[in-house]
Formats: sequence, structure tokens, C-alpha cells
Amino acid sequence: MFPWSAYNMSSGRGKREAENGRCNINVVQLEGLALMKIIKHCHEEGAGNTEVAQGVLLGLVVDERLEITNCFPFPRHADDVDEEDYQLEMMRHLRKVNVDHLSVGWYQSTQLGNFITTQLLESQFSYQTSIEESVVLIYDPIKTARGFLSIKAYRLTPEAINIVQERDYTPEALKKGRLGFETLFQEIRLVIKNSHLVNTLLTELYELMPGSEGKQFLDLGTMSTLDRQLRCLMENVDDLSQEANKFNNFQRQNAKQLQDKHKFMQKRAAENAQRQARGEPALPEEDINKQFKPIAPLPRLDAMITSGQIYNYCKQVSQFCSQSLGKLYVAKALQQEKK
Repeated sequence: MFPWSAYNMSSGRGKREAENGRCNINVVQLEGLALMKIIKHCHEEGAGNTEVAQGVLLGLVVDERLEITNCFPFPRHADDVDEEDYQLEMMRHLRKVNVDHLSVGWYQSTQLGNFITTQLLESQFSYQTSIEESVVLIYDPIKTARGFLSIKAYRLTPEAINIVQERDYTPEALKKGRLGFETLFQEIRLVIKNSHLVNTLLTELYELMPGSEGKQFLDLGTMSTLDRQLRCLMENVDDLSQEANKFNNFQRQNAKQLQDKHKFMQKRAAENAQRQARGEPALPEEDINKQFKPIAPLPRLDAMITSGQIYNYCKQVSQFCSQSLGKLYVAKALQQEKK
């Protein structure tokens, strides 16, 4: 399930801002309450299975800062509930209790960073074209359980919006639009802001937490997580290899057709020269494109999405290894101090 029905919640707000060119988000400020709601929802519904947990982000724009102050999940396994009516009703109730009710994007869970998909691209495009300041928050419950809080904010680049709007993913269009896998999404700096009440709650929870509760955050065993990330990386490399084979086949077919077309033109020119030598009229010129129909260019969207996912996996592995290496150095220092 993807948030297709959330686009109508802007009431033209995003379109007006896009026309005025006022939306330039440089930082996303996430309230601690909204973060805890996202974590709770993703761990309850998104962790340990193949499905993703998704929800709506609520907040407002202040200058060049997007403040996310609240959120609520999408309904799941409710065939008799209209998603759009549900979301609008939730926003009406939040407005009645004087809570920020303007939609500013959406969030979803992921498994070890495998979130770059065609569905996410289409969903974020529809959000951003309807609500200009929209962002998507990606939360990884598996990495967070290993002691690394993994939540990031992304937006589509202007080049990606132009290409998706035209629905032309041919190599020529991507080259003209200067769009590659590294410029598909842009990561927005995310800061977490806690109110005094949330800080008090965290302090009380820390005092109530048993001493052995947080020991998994100091676990030095990283092979299981790293092994899963590398396996996912290998699968995407195989997918990219298949896309490369498809493109190579297209190139070979195109080259063969050009070669056949050139031979045909040479043969026709030789026949006309012989006919003119015998005093006969030349053969009528035919539309060569009718005989040699151009091969349709191969769409490169899947290859670009796969390349972007590989690029993201590489960054995730590099970051995870750096953090794990830091843990090992800390453990080494503690052991030396203990001796």
C-alpha cells in the first residue's frame, strides 16, 4: 500500500507555493513525540516482516525549516475503510483539538535501507507536485535495534521531478535532463527537537530501565547485520547486470539494423546506376523507415532505480562499518584500562 490518496489534503497550498517559488527546505525539524510515534508504529507493524509501515506527517513550514510536529499511521487490512476519508477525518479531529493538521509528507519503514523503489518515486512525486514542501521520512527498525538510530528525510530533486513529469525514461531524455542515480533523491538534514516534557519522560524511562536492557547497543558482533546488507547488495548487483544485458542487446539490435539499412541503401544505389547505364528509369525512392522500423528505445528507469539502491547500500555499509569500528576502539580502550 502506498499513500496515493493523501495528495488532496493540501487544498492547493503546495501549488500556490510552487507558483510563488517560496518553498526551499534546508532542514527538517522532527519533534520527539512524532519520532516516538513513528518508531512505535514501525516496530509494531514494519519490523520482522516484508510489509512496510506507512503514515502521514503533519506540521508546518517556518522560513526554510520544515517542522514535523505530529503524525498518524495509514489504516491497514481495512477493506471497508476509504483511505482518503480516513485521513481527512483524522486531520479534522486534530484540528478540533488545536493540533497541527497540515500534511507535510509521509513516512515509511524499510529493511536495511532497501527503500529506493519505483513506487516510492511515484508517491513522492505526487506528494511534491501537490504539496511543495513534502518530504518522506525513512525509518529503519533493524538498524535502530542494533544501536544506530536510522531515520532520514528525502525529497526528489528538480531534475527528477521534470523527468517523472514527462514520463520519458529513455537514455536521451535522462542525458538531456542531467538525471542520474546519484541525483534522483536529495537528503535533507534532519534534527530532532525534544520538548521539556519529552526530556522529562526520557529521563524517567532511563531511570526505570534495568541495567541489562541497553546492553544490545554495545554488542560488538556486527557480522549478522553486515552479512544481510552485503547479500542485499549482491542481489541488486545481479539485477543491474540483467538490466545491463538488456541494454547491450538493444545496442546490438540497433547497430545491426543500421548496418542492414546501410547495405540496402548501397544496393539500391548500385541498381539505379545499372538501370541508368541501360537507359532505364531509376527505381522509385521508398521510405526506408517503413522497411526498417526504428527500434523503440529501452526505458532506463529500472536500471537507474537499481543503481540508486546500490549506491545507497554502499553508503549504508560504509557508515555501519565506521560506527562498528568506533565501537571496537572504545572496547579496546576499556579493556586496556581494566588491565
